[in-house]
Amino acid sequence: MRERHYCPIGELLGMRAVLVKRDEAVVELDVTPAHANPLGTLHGGVFCDVADYAMGLAWRSGVDHGETFATVELKINFFRPFRTGRVTAEAKVIRRGRTIGYVECDVKDIAGKILARASSTCMTLRGERAIGR
Repeated sequence: MRERHYCPIGELLGMRAVLVKRDEAVVELDVTPAHANPLGTLHGGVFCDVADYAMGLAWRSGVDHGETFATVELKINFFRPFRTGRVTAEAKVIRRGRTIGYVECDVKDIAGKILARASSTCMTLRGERAIGR
């Protein structure tokens, strides 16, 4: 069985979960030229992937056994370009309702500068809605 934080796209891109606790998660990615857009900077989709992974882990940390969840909305703002090196996505659940909640994530460089900020709305699925997900 795979470890609890296994994520196929995360593995493909080289992301790793370095911290997961109730309502918080941190994911790292060592950015290489393979993660670049045509301009040579980190592709916006990869920014979204690393933020989405961290926010999903933060939300999942509060989902009960037999439940699952889905992201129903994701937004991201890009503040600075990034070429190569390590980025860290730090996610935190801001509001956890019984079914719907809101999560935020800062993607930072190793100096702590915010490169992008993302937010998502997550929905916990229960019963029949959780089957097969």
